[in-house]
Amino acid sequence: MVELPESACALALTEDNEAVMVKQYRYPVDDSMLELPGGFIDAGEDSLTGMARELKEETGYEFSNVEYLGKVAANPGVLNNYTHLFLATGGKKVTVQSLDHNEQIEVMLYPVEEVRRMLRQNEIKQALHVCCMLYAFQKLDEKS
Repeated sequence: MVELPESACALALTEDNEAVMVKQYRYPVDDSMLELPGGFIDAGEDSLTGMARELKEETGYEFSNVEYLGKVAANPGVLNNYTHLFLATGGKKVTVQSLDHNEQIEVMLYPVEEVRRMLRQNEIKQALHVCCMLYAFQKLDEKS
């Protein structure tokens, strides 16, 4: 068993309805991947607070609404943690990134329909983020 802290990710949309995505190199798969913002939840921190912190640290954006979508277990036969999934809307750039020493993250904005296309075409490879996007787009479709 591999013990990890809980984590969180969010489909994060700006006030202009653009998706805030991050691109970073992932050594285990030797690939630069387009992903959702997210990360580990700090000890004593609830998932909503941790998600808001990660969004601001990784992207420099704050969001007027962060909605909980649920949680998933990446590989419960090996990993002991859950990843909490969110839909963040109303994003506004408020600061520069505040990255950990080992993070190199490029922030990229995409039209929502382009993100939907990338999801359908299997261009998003991070499985937990795919789950989050599916739930988030379902929620957005229910609202419209």
